Amino acid sequence: MCDVPDFDLEPYAGFDANPYVERTFSSWDRLGWRSLLLQRFQHTARAESVALPATEDLHLMLTVAGDASMETRTDGRWRQRRWIPGRLEMAVPGVASVRRYRSVVPLRTLQVHIPYVSVARTAEQLGGARIDYERMAAAVASGDPLVEHTLRSLGAAGEGDDLYAESAATFLAVHVLTRGLRPPEESRPGAEGPWVHKAVAMMRDRLGGPLTVADVAAEVGFSVYHFIRVFKDATGQTPHRYLTRLRVEEAQRLLRADGLSVAQIATRCGFGSPGSLSTAFLRHTGVRPSAYRDQ
Repeated sequence: MCDVPDFDLEPYAGFDANPYVERTFSSWDRLGWRSLLLQRFQHTARAESVALPATEDLHLMLTVAGDASMETRTDGRWRQRRWIPGRLEMAVPGVASVRRYRSVVPLRTLQVHIPYVSVARTAEQLGGARIDYERMAAAVASGDPLVEHTLRSLGAAGEGDDLYAESAATFLAVHVLTRGLRPPEESRPGAEGPWVHKAVAMMRDRLGGPLTVADVAAEVGFSVYHFIRVFKDATGQTPHRYLTRLRVEEAQRLLRADGLSVAQIATRCGFGSPGSLSTAFLRHTGVRPSAYRDQ
């Protein structure tokens, strides 16, 4: 194996993370990987201000346990997201951030760093097209089953040499960078752009609380009428139907976990009553929540 990318320094070198997290696993130490750094973290229950310096690495984060209200600031404005199992995040390369959070349930994350040299080489192989990292981060945060599955598979790897890590790093870099490619022409208002991922990410963040179309439209900077029209052009569904589908999918996940009652799940997923959940669930899946749990 030749020309294997390597980290010069551990990401966020010089940053003392000990007050906020306990690192329970590092693929550098356990597996000797250098093409990719995989880490598992157990987070403190609360942090008032965590200043993360910028890094050029491709940094992906997956929540594997917990329930935390996470606020992140990169440009003077705080943005709130709920970190629950399955939540994906990507740090924008070269951008420092500040985070603060409170965790209701102990928070654990799986985090992967792909070195800058791999990212740059992959971008070149993709034709040298301009990569919009803001767009890419929004796309990842809106949900990506392939990234989630790959990160979970890496987290379950108990062995494997650096070829395994290099292959995973290449796949992740190609897949994620492709989502950030800037189309040569993006003038049509209904064309998929970063605003779509931003809108979907907000919907996912607010599944359990009140959320109006006006709230989402304001987040992406559109009027309500314009937002409804271009959102349907881009996704094939109205914002209301799309949000309902996300809530039903979250209800399916919670029903499979089998730890909450249907009434509790209805509340967590933003439905006003178990009856409202049941009606929406039947419309989208063809069965009632109780029947789905039994299956």
